[in-house]
Amino acid sequence: MELSGKCAIVTGSAVGVGRATALELAKRGANVVVNYSRSEEEAKETVAMVEALGAHALLVRADVSNDAEVRAMVAAAVDAFGGVHVLVNNAGTTAFVDFADLEGMTEELWDRILAVNLKGPFFCARAAAEAMKSSGEGAIVNIASIAGVKAIGSSIAYAASKAGLINLTVALARVLAPEVRVNCVAPGFIDTRWLRQGLGDFYEPAKQRTAEQTPLGRVATPEDVAQITLSLIEGADFVTGQTIVIDGGSSIAS
Repeated sequence: MELSGKCAIVTGSAVGVGRATALELAKRGANVVVNYSRSEEEAKETVAMVEALGAHALLVRADVSNDAEVRAMVAAAVDAFGGVHVLVNNAGTTAFVDFADLEGMTEELWDRILAVNLKGPFFCARAAAEAMKSSGEGAIVNIASIAGVKAIGSSIAYAASKAGLINLTVALARVLAPEVRVNCVAPGFIDTRWLRQGLGDFYEPAKQRTAEQTPLGRVATPEDVAQITLSLIEGADFVTGQTIVIDGGSSIAS
């Protein structure tokens, strides 16, 4: 897909992978909808960075688990840029609860994690589907996690939500074809503020241990994930329904 002049919505694009993806889209001339739910100042910084690259940006606050807010975001994108061609479902949340602590995974935590990580991408894809089909071409990339493949990570609910997102990718790829391609990336350990805050004092030891166990000798950066995401958008016109693991080979290490 040629991205110059196209409209791309990137959910959760205030920081981290979302911001890195928004900037890569802007470098290619896309108009970028920068979405956030809480990190307003960081989202405004992303808008400024997108515009500094010569692209147009639209800042939209929307909780992706709220269908009305998602539909309003898509409508605003269409009004501003004349359509929607790309959707990157990056917004996510978690709670750090040991897998063995079954009682620690409360109903409230479970519902919130599944609402943002699984229901949210469905709401966004559904809201954007008509505009993307009308344009004659579209690409959706869902940001899942190795947690959804290996049942590891911050919590059982998080792993389940990402496994569901991988499955949702296949289902959407079937029903939105041939106009819209839907693919997924599943990163491993990513060097982000989100993970640093979640792990606290355990972050650096975990990062070092993961890097040592990874064939490529380091953990992923947001830019690594953005690079693969963009490759699925602009350079994989005959690929749909697939999930690419981005972990430097850690999942294949002996």
